Amino acid sequence: MPLHHAVLALLNGRPNHGYELKARFEEAIGPQWGGLNIGHLYQILERLVRDGYVSRSQVTQTDRPDKNLYTLTEAGEAELRSWATTAWVRVGGFRDELFLKLLGAVALGPQALATLIEAQRQTYLSELAGLARQRRAHTDEPLVAVLIDAAIAHTKADLGLLDSSARHLGPLAAAQDETGEAGGTGGARAESA
Repeated sequence: MPLHHAVLALLNGRPNHGYELKARFEEAIGPQWGGLNIGHLYQILERLVRDGYVSRSQVTQTDRPDKNLYTLTEAGEAELRSWATTAWVRVGGFRDELFLKLLGAVALGPQALATLIEAQRQTYLSELAGLARQRRAHTDEPLVAVLIDAAIAHTKADLGLLDSSARHLGPLAAAQDETGEAGGTGGARAESA
């Protein structure tokens, strides 16, 4: 529940209301994460209140409806400290649509594989150019700069993956083109031959 913990981090030392939290999150994280849906944020806040990590109080306003003010509790600070000081472990594997596209391109043969790899390469190069512009625009925002640096590193790694894909999957795509079978699994062309 990383967004829950990010909200706890934003509440550390400073109570906030929902829209202020949304703005602070988007400012702190920058454009790489994307916007935070206010409805989702209020669901997170409700859960944090229910779990005892955050308390809620009403602030009376004369010219507008009352607003809720959320404050980090001692239990919330302990949860934040526990989460923020332990290593992150990937548990969901590497689910990326590119791998499914590679499967499809291999099944179609070497030309399809080459076309996909080149199109993806151009997309990644375009992303790198955009990330470089964002990096220059956010030099004074350390957390945003780190996130952009991470996006740049990931995109560079993805470019390397394309070279690996061409090297490892090229022979498989060529074999598919000759036999109509991708990796020995059979295919429609082999059955119709």
